[in-house]
Amino acid sequence: MDYQNRAGSKFGGGGVASHSATNADRRERLRKLALETIDLDKDPYIFRNHLGSFECRLCLTVHQNDGSYLAHTQGKKHQTNLARRAAREQKEGKGEVDPQTGLPVGVVGAGFAALGLGAGGARKNVVKIGRPGYKITKVRDPITRQQGLLFQLQYPDIATGVTPKWQVMSAFSQRVEEPDRNFQYLLVAAEPYETCGFKIPARELDKREDKQFEFWDPDSKEYWVQIMFMTEREERFNAAPGLTGRR
Repeated sequence: MDYQNRAGSKFGGGGVASHSATNADRRERLRKLALETIDLDKDPYIFRNHLGSFECRLCLTVHQNDGSYLAHTQGKKHQTNLARRAAREQKEGKGEVDPQTGLPVGVVGAGFAALGLGAGGARKNVVKIGRPGYKITKVRDPITRQQGLLFQLQYPDIATGVTPKWQVMSAFSQRVEEPDRNFQYLLVAAEPYETCGFKIPARELDKREDKQFEFWDPDSKEYWVQIMFMTEREERFNAAPGLTGRR
């Protein structure tokens, strides 16, 4: 900070810093400190909304820029919530991973056969190396106005010959959280990483090829999955007699 070029200060002496200037300097120091330890592209709690602001999913706070978010991550509230989350996961056993499915302990294997993770598959003693970095983007079809989600996952240390797989699971097929009919889970699996589960609205998906797709880039080790939800009108009249539903 410039303590010298202030009104009333002598050459070589530090003027009295105002409260706002002190806060600005503190935020800048926290931002630089956070940049040394945090990679925003791999932060699971940051989310950029449609207004361009940054949201913290853990603390449910909104920040106007990345600097404000980074300063927030070094604050007492965020650090306390991180500690509480870690303690809760340890108490509920969520930090323990089932060696067969790669999912947190307590998740049942209904429908996991499609991913090669169910009871029908051979048991593999694979040492898990943690969760992949990921990014979620809200998308919207400019013509049909359908809403959707684009998932981008990074697997830099994926096993040789392994391609990530994904599927959607009902909320009643898991025991990690209380079943809620308003949500479902999108699972992505790739050894030796832990299986990621994303909680999404329990709306009907548009499964046409131009709407729903997956793409694996073996060079950059990035996996892309896009899902699109049916519009409210399509969900309402999809099963009506005389109307052809999308499949």
